This record gives sequence, C-alpha cells and structure tokens, in this order.
Amino acid sequence: MDVSTTLWVLTVVGLAALIAVDFFIGRKPHDVSIKEAGIWTVVWIVLAGLFGLGLFVFAGGQPAGEFFAGFITEKSLSVDNLFVFVLIMAKFAVPSQYQQRVLLIGVLIALVLRAIFIAAGAAILASFAWVFYIFGAFLIYTAWKLIQEARADEEDEEWEENKLLKAAEKRFGVADRYHGTKLWIEQNGKRVMTPMLVVMLAIGTTDVLFALDSIPAIFGLTQDPYIVFTANAFALMGLRQLYFLIGGLLKKLVHLSYGLSVILGFIGVKLVLHALHESGVHVPEISIPVSLGVIVSVLIVTTITSLRASKKQAAAEAETKSEGAEKDSVEA
Repeated sequence: MDVSTTLWVLTVVGLAALIAVDFFIGRKPHDVSIKEAGIWTVVWIVLAGLFGLGLFVFAGGQPAGEFFAGFITEKSLSVDNLFVFVLIMAKFAVPSQYQQRVLLIGVLIALVLRAIFIAAGAAILASFAWVFYIFGAFLIYTAWKLIQEARADEEDEEWEENKLLKAAEKRFGVADRYHGTKLWIEQNGKRVMTPMLVVMLAIGTTDVLFALDSIPAIFGLTQDPYIVFTANAFALMGLRQLYFLIGGLLKKLVHLSYGLSVILGFIGVKLVLHALHESGVHVPEISIPVSLGVIVSVLIVTTITSLRASKKQAAAEAETKSEGAEKDSVEA
C-alpha cells in the first residue's frame, strides 16, 4: 500500500484530535462508571471499524483485511496488558478517580514508544528478509512460554519496577503522596516527581515489554508500516476504557494465556512460511482471511471456555463454603 506523506500527517493529526477530545471529556478526575467505559469502548471500536471500512473503499480488500486482522490481534494481546496494569495500580495505590488520567498518559507514552519500534521493525524487514525467521521463532517461543506460565498458575504475582524507572526515581526523587494530577512539585526546596508521574511512566515503559511480542505478531500479518501503526493506535487508545469495563472480568478469563499462545504460535508459523517462500522454497502461505478466521475463532473459544471454567470454579467454591458453614453449625 503506497501511503503519501500527506496521508501520514492527516492520520497522525486525526488520531491526535481524537485523543484531545478524549482527554478534554475526561479532564476532570472522577470514578469511571461501567456505562461511561462501555460507551467509549464502543466508540473506539466503531472508529476502528470505520477506518478499516475506509481502507476497503479506497485501498481494497487486502489492506482492510490486514488492518482488521492486526487490530483484533493487537486488541487481544493488549487485554493481557490489563493484568499488569491492575498490578501497577495496586502497587502504587492509585486513587480510583485518578486512574483514568494515569492510563491515558501511560498509553500515550506506550504509543510513542511503539511507533519507534514499528519504524525500526519496518526498516529492518525491508533490508533483511531473514529477520522473518527470527520473528517467527521468537513468537513460537513466546507462545510456548505463555503456556508454561499459564500452567504454573502463579496466584501471588507481583509487579516489579524496571531499571529505567528505578533510575528516574533515584535521580529526581519521589513525593510521599499524591498531589492531585500534578506531575512535579517542590519539596524541601527540590523539584521532585509525584507518584502520579511515576505510575504513568511505569505503565508506558512496561508496555514496551509487551510490544516485543505484539509488534512481531502484527508484522506477521502485514508488512505495511501504515497498517501496523494504525492498528496499534486504535487497539491502544481503547485500552483505557477497556480497563474499567472488564476489570472484574479479567480474573474470569482463565484460559486467555492459552488462547494468546495459540494465536502467537500460529502467526509465528505464518512468518516462518513467509520467510521460506521469500527464500524461494515452494511452501503454502497462509492468507489474511484464513488468519483472521483463526484469530477470531480462537478468541471466541477461549472466552467461552474461560467463562464456563470460572462458573464451575465459583460453584465449587460456593459448595465448599456451604459445607464448611454447615459443619461449623453442627459442631456448635
């Protein structure tokens, strides 16, 4: 897909305008209701759908299919980010009324960092086709690792600050409490960061770790930097509302890691086949419609099995509690 500089500029300006509107509407700190989160989640999904429809009308079915496959993949992988975001919010004891501001700025930082990753990835792939082998192998390894982590079932998982964040805290210092939405304050004659700024940086920089598998994954679906960037942008910008909408549902998605591992493994195989094809080996390539079908099917099956498993687990726990209460009553 041939994208002019003008279209790139218009796209970035358009996304910036949407972000500005989102920021203006939610500028006053408040607790986000399920209704508000639901409305904005639908808004961002509809905007992504309209963008994909625009690609279909003006660029054809191939770019549109690549966008939707990339958007759905990035959206599903970003849900995994929410688990870590919950841990970060708890770690820094972020007041509920400030969480939306933290997520908005944190996601913006993540989007900028991902844009850098995408530009670098596109340049590398354009110059060195053999990198597809590395990306494919890495995704297959990540898929295996996800399965191992899911089977380990670490319930007492804690988030630890990365080295960059620790260095920033040591260099500038951190205030002992939140000061509204302020990012810097004067304390004992020294300018220090507030916990608000620290948690924003934590979310933004932590997302880079997730980008290490999500960026190669979407490059496995399309090598068009424009589609890669826009799919990431729409997936990330709806992440803040999704956090509040399905925060309580996250614990019920017990099979999510298995579903994501299947998706990453599938795209890893697709990348390896593409690399072999580029090297002159006659192997079948997986088309975008097939990729889109596999991704959607895996997510649907994963969600259904997760909810069923959670329901059975809740019923078993309720039955155990009931038996315990009955036993205590008899003993009394």
